[in-house]
Order: sequence, then C-alpha cells, then structure tokens
Amino acid sequence: MSALHSLAQPAPQLQLPRTKLSAGMHVLDVQLAQTPEQRQIGLMSRKDMPQHEGMLFVFEQPATQCFWMRNTLIPLTAAFVDDDGTIVNLADMKPQSDDSHCSAKPVRFVLEMNEGWFAKRQIKAGYKLRGDAFKR
Repeated sequence: MSALHSLAQPAPQLQLPRTKLSAGMHVLDVQLAQTPEQRQIGLMSRKDMPQHEGMLFVFEQPATQCFWMRNTLIPLTAAFVDDDGTIVNLADMKPQSDDSHCSAKPVRFVLEMNEGWFAKRQIKAGYKLRGDAFKR
C-alpha cells in the first residue's frame, strides 16, 4: 500500500462477508472484517448503519485489541468479545477521534454496533452473544 493511498479516505466496505449473531431475541446481521486491511478500514467512511447491523472484527490470535475512530463518521460502541461469545468489556467511541479504546483482556473478536445499541438493550460485560463465529 502506498503512503498516498493510506492518507486518502477509504471507500466504505459494503461487500464483506456477513454472518448472523444473536443477543437474546435480537438477531444481528454483521459484516466480517477478517484480513488486516479489512480490519484497518473497518467502518470508516460509513455515513450510517442500520440498527440491526454491525461489524465483527476477527483476529487470528487473542491479544489486547485497541480501536480508534479516525475517518469513522458514526458514533459506535465496541464490544470486546471472548472466544465463547462472552462480552469482556464495552467502549463507546466518538467519531473522528484518535482516542484509543482497548479490550480489558486478550480477545480475538470485536463487535462494533451503533453507539448505544447495547445500552438500550441492557447488554453489559458478561453477556453471551451467540453465532457461528464463536464456534470453533
């Protein structure tokens, strides 16, 4: 990737593979960001996102995952998720900010939803999400 390319605002990623997750009675339609480039772009440049949609970042190894919101236009909440689908911690993230938000322990999954999605449904750390992504 050229230095010039990395300075440009990336196009929204709308064609990533999708999977379904469930949070109790709520079914989420999430895009999967599985490669380094897909994870780096994430939800950048999106002007909106339907309430039942999100993006699940999938990493090869558990690690302390830190996220920021450069070039991201919509407020998001990140759920840092254990291998079994249990939410480790949540972080509200402001648009276009370089503030870093990190997982409380090493995880392989981070689920980004519209800010407030989890809070409106009383979903907190310790809550278990379900879906094929969490089955080994």
